[in-house]
Order: sequence, then structure tokens, then C-alpha cells
Amino acid sequence: MVSTTERYADVAERLAEAERGNAEQIRKSAELILEVIRADALVFTAGAGHSLAAVAETFYRAGGLACVYPVYHPELLPLHGAQHSTKTERRSGLAEEVLAERAPGPDDLLVVFSTSGVNPYPVELAAGARKRGASVIAVSSAASVAAAPKRAATTLIDEASIVLDSHVRPGDSSYPPDAPRTAPLSTVINAFLWNLVLAEVLDLGAAQGVDIPLWRSSNVDGGDEANAALLAKYGARVPALR
Repeated sequence: MVSTTERYADVAERLAEAERGNAEQIRKSAELILEVIRADALVFTAGAGHSLAAVAETFYRAGGLACVYPVYHPELLPLHGAQHSTKTERRSGLAEEVLAERAPGPDDLLVVFSTSGVNPYPVELAAGARKRGASVIAVSSAASVAAAPKRAATTLIDEASIVLDSHVRPGDSSYPPDAPRTAPLSTVINAFLWNLVLAEVLDLGAAQGVDIPLWRSSNVDGGDEANAALLAKYGARVPALR
């Protein structure tokens, strides 16, 4: 049996590995987001299944970017039907249906979270965004992509402008180490990588004199007032903010 201290050390090392292995990609991702902010454009974020947890982390969150447009289809959420959500992510053509409603343009950016990165929805979403001139950041796992059965013409990693590699093991589970069956880490590492990018965006913005639009907690003094200005700026362009 692994002690709590040993388990914590293992998870901490996985986070450190993700940070070390993505240092340059984190910087490049932050530069792309800074370009979006300069252009007064939007950062689209997308995922399916449990990767939607990462999308929720990017949207309307205290300390998060205000210029985020969450790409969402209810059939992709396991809470609306677990087995159906898996079938939906594997359905070719859904991404184009979603993009037909609202797609990122040349000044925008799409961030797609998908650990396996092989199902048609995330792959076709990235391809469709690139076809429309948008840059694409993939938050995925190269090891998981390599091991997963291919269900699309390409993979998310193939379609991305920048890849943030979570280094998550195939199957996502991390415990026990010699034969993992539980303790999935993708949600934790995805959030960690995104927050590293946000920190870099803030530092780059400060160095270049660019004000970064960040949400405040509505449960601190002045939070509602600060957020009201951001809602006025982005509310008409991001329907989910209404």
C-alpha cells in the first residue's frame, strides 16, 4: 500500500513533469492569447466528456479570462446521458454543426481539451477552426493519442498549432503505479496547465502594458462591480454569459 505522502509526491511529480515538458509551449500559448486580447477577439474553449471539466475551468471563473467563449453541445456531457455522450463524441460531422452556429475567426483562438485526442468531435473541431483561419491549442497526451484506436482521419495533435502535453498515461488512471486502475489525473493536470498559461499571460501583459481581462470573485468586495464592466464588454458576444 502506498502512503498518502508517497501518493502526494507522485502527483506532485506528474505536475512538475507537465510544467517542465511544456515550458516553451506555455509561453507560446500565452503569446497567442495576448494577441487575441490585443485584437479584442475571443478564446474559444472546447472538449467532450470529462474534458468538459477543463472547459468549465476556463469560463466565468474567478481569476479566469473574461474573453472566453465555451463551445458546448449538451449531448457531449455525461450527466445528460453517459453512454450517449461517448457515442456523440465519436459522431463525425457534429463539430461542423457546432461551428456552423458560431466559429472562431482569424483573430480568435481555439483551445481543445482531449486526453486521447482521437475521436471525431475534437479532431474535426480543431480542423474546422484552422480552416477558418484560427490558431488551435491542443491540451492532450501524446502517449494516450499514440495508444488510442484512431477514429478520425487525423488526431487532435496533428491539427493543433501548439500542443500542451499532459503526459497522462493511456487510460488516464494513475494508481496503483504498476497496474493503474483508478485515480485519473487528466482533470488535475489540464487545470494546472491552463493556470500556468494564465500566469504567463498576466506576466507578458504586464511587461507589454496590456490589461488582461480577468474575472473577480463575486464574493469579495468590489467583485460584482468589476465583473459588471466585463459583462458589458463580452456579454453580447458570449451568449453563455447571459
